[in-house]
Amino acid sequence: MALEDAKTQVDHAFTRDSLRGLSNENTFGGATSFLRRRYSKDLSGVDLAITGIPFDQATTNRTGTRLGPRAIREASSLQSPDAPYGWGYDPLSELNIVDYGDLAFDYAMVSEFPAALTAHIKGILDAGAASICLGGDHFISFPILKAYAEKFGPLSLIQFDAHTDTWQDDNMERIDHGTMFYKAIKLGLIDPERSVSIGIRTDNPDTMGVNILDARWVHENGSAAVAKRVKEIVGDTQTYVTFDIDCLDPAFAPGTGTPVWGGLASWQAAAILQDLAGINMVGGDIVEVSPPFDTTGATAIAGAHVAVELMSLWGWNHLRKGQ
Repeated sequence: MALEDAKTQVDHAFTRDSLRGLSNENTFGGATSFLRRRYSKDLSGVDLAITGIPFDQATTNRTGTRLGPRAIREASSLQSPDAPYGWGYDPLSELNIVDYGDLAFDYAMVSEFPAALTAHIKGILDAGAASICLGGDHFISFPILKAYAEKFGPLSLIQFDAHTDTWQDDNMERIDHGTMFYKAIKLGLIDPERSVSIGIRTDNPDTMGVNILDARWVHENGSAAVAKRVKEIVGDTQTYVTFDIDCLDPAFAPGTGTPVWGGLASWQAAAILQDLAGINMVGGDIVEVSPPFDTTGATAIAGAHVAVELMSLWGWNHLRKGQ
C-alpha cells in the first residue's frame, strides 16, 4: 500500500486533506513540513502545533541554529511514513497536528524578539493547542515559558543539556542562551524544587535549586533510573520539556554551538524520553541544532527524532486524559 501511495502523494504539507494520518510521500521529495503535517495558521480543532523559531542571536560560541528548524523539518521526512517506534500508539493518526510555520520577527530589532515569541506561543495556547518548538538557540525557552506560566502558573522544567543555563544575570533585558533559566526561576516561571536537569557536564556553582542528574550519573545509573527519578521530582505538576541537542555527546550530535564531550548517547535519550510517559507535559522544545557544523546531517536527524519523541510524550498523556 505504501508503495502505491508514493506514486500519488506529493507535497502533503499543502495537499493533505486531513490533519491526521501517516504520509507515504517519497522521503526525498516534496515540501518539507514537519512529518509532512499540513502547514496551517488555522488552529481550529488542533491539538498540537509544531512551530519553528529561527533565532540564534543569543549564542556565546558558534552560531547557525537559526537554520535549525528548516533542517529538522527536512530530516523529519525520514520518519513520516511510520508511527513512532515504541510508544504503543500512533500520535500522527490519533491527534490533530499541524506545522504552524515559523515565528515572524525583525532580525534587526533583537530587543523586540522576546515579546514577539511570547505572543506567538500565547496565540497557540489561547487557541486551545499546545506547542512543540523547533529552535533556534536555547534562549527561546525563556519567552516560551512566559506564555506557558501565564496560563498554567509556575511549571516544572525537565531540561536535557550539557549546561545548566543558570549563570547569574539580573538584567532581564539581556538576551543570552546561558542565563535564561536563572531569570525564569527569579521570575517564578519555573519551580526549581520540582525541576531537573539531565546530562549536565559543565561547572556552574549555582544551579538555583534545580535537581541535577549529570552525565556521569546517567551513565552509571542507567536510563530507567533517570526516568524514575525525574518522575519522582516533577510528580503530576504541569511540566515543560526542553531538549538542548548538546545534551548528546558530540559523537552523536556534532552540529551544535557549544559541544561538550562525555554526553548522552542517542539511545539513552530515546529510552529516557519514552520512560517519561505519564508526566503532565504541557509543551516542549528542541534547540541548538546548528546545520553549518552538521556535516553529515546526523545532528538534524537526532533533532527530528527528539521532536518526534516530544510529540509522542505529550500525546501519550493527553489522549489518556481524554478517555
